[in-house]
Amino acid sequence: MAMRAAYTSHALIGRLLLLWCGLASIVASAAVESVGPAGTLSVAQIVEKNVAARGGLEAWRRIETMAWTGHIEGSSSQARSLPFVLELKRPNKTRFEIMALNQVAVRVYDGTSGWKLRPTQTGKPDRQPYTPEELAFAHDGQVIDGLLIDHQAKGIAVALDGVDEIEGRKAYRLGVKLRSGVSHHVWIDAETFLDIKYDRVSRNALGRSATVWVSYRDYRTIDGLQIPSVIELGAANGAATERMVIDKISLNPPLSDRVFAKPSMPGSHNGILVDTRAPQVSRQTIRPAP
Repeated sequence: MAMRAAYTSHALIGRLLLLWCGLASIVASAAVESVGPAGTLSVAQIVEKNVAARGGLEAWRRIETMAWTGHIEGSSSQARSLPFVLELKRPNKTRFEIMALNQVAVRVYDGTSGWKLRPTQTGKPDRQPYTPEELAFAHDGQVIDGLLIDHQAKGIAVALDGVDEIEGRKAYRLGVKLRSGVSHHVWIDAETFLDIKYDRVSRNALGRSATVWVSYRDYRTIDGLQIPSVIELGAANGAATERMVIDKISLNPPLSDRVFAKPSMPGSHNGILVDTRAPQVSRQTIRPAP
């Protein structure tokens, strides 16, 4: 039972990495319906309003590190509520840990190299480097402030593709092309100007590609910034398969580069393994506003 749950958690982590093309950018089984031309706003105006709605350019530039704690609600009966810790550091470092039945799985990227540590049937964790596909995805990630903030400085091209209706709300559909050549769609609510959804093409271990979507719900004000507290992941034209519920957020906690180093094997004295039940990071927790 413990090993099956551990495998489930590892698969969840792989899928949840798709959430990390950025913090900003709805919805389970909601159809996207085109509703006509883009209207009078230019893409520059939409991006400007989006940045302002999320808290402002200078406020986001001041964020160097971020830490989330929460739980994953999965579709599997063995993954109903799995605690996680996600730690982020500019320019592009990430560490994601998830626990199921006292089995810890880790994925970490130091900005250049990535590793994954997962339980096995033998009881001894397996540590492997990222695959080329995982490295490419991690390298493209805009982990602190997302795709649109400072997009020109990041070499990201943004175009206005049209206007859609999502759950009865008008949303601007933006085409986003990263410096690597990878393209995404990002939907911006035409009233709040917050990101409500983005999609991308993902490739599985067999090399098959499919479009997945990530949706953002329940924005909260955290120290003046607008941050979603619920993030959902699903396949194209399908219902959500996982929900990331963010219970606590810390802005600019002290995170050394060692946090994002190659994870150590059990019994080793180098590297870092953090228990998600008691994260070893000094942080002043900022709770979402009610």
